[in-house]
Amino acid sequence: MKRILIIIIVAFILIQFFPIDKSNPVATPQMDFLTIKKTPEKTATLIRNACYDCHSNESKYPWYANIQPIGWFLQDHIQEGKKELNFSTFATYEKKRQAKKMKEAGEMIEKGEMPLDSYIILHPEAKLSAADKKEMIDYFKMVEQDIRITNDLPDAVQKP
Repeated sequence: MKRILIIIIVAFILIQFFPIDKSNPVATPQMDFLTIKKTPEKTATLIRNACYDCHSNESKYPWYANIQPIGWFLQDHIQEGKKELNFSTFATYEKKRQAKKMKEAGEMIEKGEMPLDSYIILHPEAKLSAADKKEMIDYFKMVEQDIRITNDLPDAVQKP
């Protein structure tokens, strides 16, 4: 038993020598969602607080990201989030994809799937009230419709 504990401690110490890369690509305001959509300040603050750590090139890594394997988990989570939706590169998406991402973002908030509960625990500023959720959902729906109308895209198929 003592030997197993020593092995676990040594392994834990060794993995600390493999930190994550906490650098972010340079954010370009001309490609950022909040800038190109001229998002009202109150709504922009909600989106920044609830979404931007995992869904932009402005991720802020907390102190515990320096502890492995927690840092690896966080890095993987952030990379997945950016792959799904990166607000920092929103302008590079095709218009059809932009509309789809806005629809999905609203649905995820509506279903309570975003922001993640595990994120809210350590980031209380990301906790959304019912009014905050409604504001974000309505905003994402409005942006989706605006994209569809200005780009002559078909309306989203409504689920029964």
